[in-house]
Amino acid sequence: MNKKRLFVFVIAILAGALVLYFWLDGRQNTGDAKASGQADQPAGKKERKVLYYVDPMNPAFRSDKPGKAADGMDLTPVYADDEEDPGDSKPGTVKISGQKQQLINLKIVEVKEGTIGQDIRTVGVLQYDETKIVKIHPRIEGWIDQVYVDYIGRFVSKGQPLFSIYSPELVATQQEYLLALKAEQSLGESQFADVSSGAKSLKVSAYRRLKLWDVSDQQIKHLEDTQTPMTSITFYSPLSGFVLERNVFEKQRVTYDTETYSIADLSTIWLIADIYEYEAPNVKVGQEAIMTLTYDPDRKFVGKVAFINPAVSNMTRSLKVRIEFRNPHFLLKPHMYANVELMVDQGTGLLIPEEAVLDSGERKIVFVEIKKGVFEPRKVTTGTHSGGNVLITSGLRVGEKVVASGNFLIDSESQLKSALESMDTAEDSSGQMKME
Repeated sequence: MNKKRLFVFVIAILAGALVLYFWLDGRQNTGDAKASGQADQPAGKKERKVLYYVDPMNPAFRSDKPGKAADGMDLTPVYADDEEDPGDSKPGTVKISGQKQQLINLKIVEVKEGTIGQDIRTVGVLQYDETKIVKIHPRIEGWIDQVYVDYIGRFVSKGQPLFSIYSPELVATQQEYLLALKAEQSLGESQFADVSSGAKSLKVSAYRRLKLWDVSDQQIKHLEDTQTPMTSITFYSPLSGFVLERNVFEKQRVTYDTETYSIADLSTIWLIADIYEYEAPNVKVGQEAIMTLTYDPDRKFVGKVAFINPAVSNMTRSLKVRIEFRNPHFLLKPHMYANVELMVDQGTGLLIPEEAVLDSGERKIVFVEIKKGVFEPRKVTTGTHSGGNVLITSGLRVGEKVVASGNFLIDSESQLKSALESMDTAEDSSGQMKME
């Protein structure tokens, strides 16, 4: 009885071992199927064949088995249907699945036509408009009787009195003019032509001397009305502006070469900017310029290029450009530093983002989406860069879609595929030669 029980016990153990063996074997086969990408296939659907595994961040890395890459990323399978011919024989054409596009953050943009301009940005210094600076000299000798504008920087209006001068010579000339007036009145109607003409010429001569000494018509009229010579004559500002220099004081003696005042009109102001010699061909007289100040960058002042210096500096390899700005409220001050931007219109053409172009030094390529998920490398020629865009002169058409982000990863895979295709072609050629 005990032997029989022992036999049944042994048989049960053997049966359990067999069940456990087949169960473990089934688990291993399921795991292998999952690892190879062939598990969990819907009924009636064709199984996808895994060719190899790649690092999603480095498509050049390949492995025959799943696992992790050196950078810690999980290897992703590449299926046979991913490697099918995308329908274009151009070397380097690759097919990128939607999942991989999301993984590498692929960005696709459309080629559009637009206008591109080249921004020339530089700096400059504000200066006085030299055509609106006046230096005042008296045309007579004398002594300063009174000073009306007594400090530098003061604003004066046109016709405002500046100073007055006492001049014995001026007093003598006024007396001579009054005598000429009386002579003209008494002798002007004389029957003797020489007498009447002599009286008139004496008046004209005295009048001209007064005008040459900057005596105004109003002052001469006052002299005629009062019949009393003025002991001093007042000089007035010939324009509205700010006093730059003042060299007169009361009781001071002045001569013909004394510079009494220097006055500058700041209603317009100059910006002297430096332009590098390679940018000089793009700067023209009359070109619009936009200026901003460092302390108020949001406020813009619009001016025009008025003069371009013909000589380039030997030290800086740049030339001076003069830009004129209106300054009605005197916000712009001489000797301020400013930033200026010149816009150069380069015309209309095809525009794509600068990062879409891969420049190897020998050639420039972009990746064009020829159909959904299929990208081919296209050689292009570029023009002006501006505002993050680049002008395409050849190689693309309006409406085509190009890769603007993630193109370095696509380029790596494209070059790898081209290299493998070249190797396969070389091996085929070698095999044919051996067979021959």
